[in-house]
Amino acid sequence: MPAVKDETAGWSAQKLYAEAKDNLNSGNYERAVKLFETLESRYPFGRYAQQAQLEVAYAYYKDNEPISAIAAADRFIKLHPNHPNVDYAYYLKGLANFNDDLGYLGKIVEQDLSERDPRAARDAFLAFKEVSTRFPDGKYAADSTARMKYLVNALASNEVHVAKYYLKREAYVASANRAKEVLKTYPEAPALEEALAIMVVSYDKLKLTDLRDDAQRVLNLNFPKSKYAKGINTTDKPWYQFW
Repeated sequence: MPAVKDETAGWSAQKLYAEAKDNLNSGNYERAVKLFETLESRYPFGRYAQQAQLEVAYAYYKDNEPISAIAAADRFIKLHPNHPNVDYAYYLKGLANFNDDLGYLGKIVEQDLSERDPRAARDAFLAFKEVSTRFPDGKYAADSTARMKYLVNALASNEVHVAKYYLKREAYVASANRAKEVLKTYPEAPALEEALAIMVVSYDKLKLTDLRDDAQRVLNLNFPKSKYAKGINTTDKPWYQFW
């Protein structure tokens, strides 16, 4: 059987890059990846090779291959930590992790992030934080900051979800500790209100009245209009039973 002819044989770095970009822009992501990788292997030391490494990450991201996109972005960051476009590599890494768990900002598929493994969200947060803190004047800083805010709220909600899981199973030490983590790590997240309420119930069940009252005071001070603000003994049916 005759060998398959390589149509790219003899192509210059510039031609390989141009063809790869055309395929990328046309949505032929698999073909684009192949051409970018061919370019890098044949011309590893030129400026096109560096750009190809970054374009590969983007092509994988667009092709819904987040693991490969993250790996390619990490490789670029490791090889070129001072590259003028390294902020874009961090941004792509954040997007790949973000979309892997959430879909595009706020598009929840099947299940809320608060009920899912938060590892991808944490990795996305760290990547976006790198962009916003190291490159505050860069073109990706504003969007990274907005996504970080969303992720903080989602991660806090995840902790509350876990705390409620333990509360319903009467694992009160665990529910108190997970709720307390929200106060410590995400003090400005909206989920703080419910976390404080869980602490009140958990400490009450554990008969730790001083800690219960402290949590209740913080809840009343910060959320005076909360349905949880009056305390756990003021209604015929305790409010925590509605969870």
